[in-house]
Amino acid sequence: MTVAEVTYCNSISVAEHVVMTTLSLVRNYLPSHQVVRDGGWNIADCVARSYDLEGMHVGTVAAGRIGLAVLRRLAPFDVKLHYTDRHRLPRELEEELGLTFHATAADMVPTCDVVTINAPLHPETEGLFGDELLATMKRGAYLINTARARIVDRDAVDRALRSGRLAGYGGDVWYPQPAPADHPWRTMPHHGMTPHISGSSLSAQARYAAGTREILESWFAGRPIRDEYLIVDGGALAGTGAHSYSVTK
Repeated sequence: MTVAEVTYCNSISVAEHVVMTTLSLVRNYLPSHQVVRDGGWNIADCVARSYDLEGMHVGTVAAGRIGLAVLRRLAPFDVKLHYTDRHRLPRELEEELGLTFHATAADMVPTCDVVTINAPLHPETEGLFGDELLATMKRGAYLINTARARIVDRDAVDRALRSGRLAGYGGDVWYPQPAPADHPWRTMPHHGMTPHISGSSLSAQARYAAGTREILESWFAGRPIRDEYLIVDGGALAGTGAHSYSVTK
């Protein structure tokens, strides 16, 4: 069996969503906007949880196509950038962006004011952000997850927000999807949840269509499919799949 995906088609779309969500939470944008919608004008309440992103330590769990795009877009904000990944980036790229590498997520998250998850879901990442890891984060840190919901523990995130361990959670992914009306992430405090739309901008959808057509045309014509589109070829991990995933028994 061959498995292919239109890799990169929505990477920038997701990266932009991560930056937007980060700024929305750190600057307390969503509650401030609601004050206006409700007819109010309580500036003190609006700014009580509002900070500058400048000078904060921001880290990404995984620095692949999305994680690296996030780092590039955050660098101009004069933040201190961190990352963890199974593949270390080239030294010249670390120097260009001022990146600090950490061998594991457990090593990285205690140093960060903002953590963004940009890793695939697999046995090594499932449930990674549970009570234990969340307890090591700075009190008042922010967690952004546009990757997969099961990388975090649903109820642990809720508890961390209610206790003040997390100042905000910006999630775009849920488990299950669609989320039921009584899902706790709909009503937990200080969240910026969206219904899994970060990678589905109209711009991204145009790239989905073009890439899918290219993959199918290559398959039916017997031409090689681009390495960046390949996940499995001939029953084995290949291309992007070989870089991103590992075989488990």
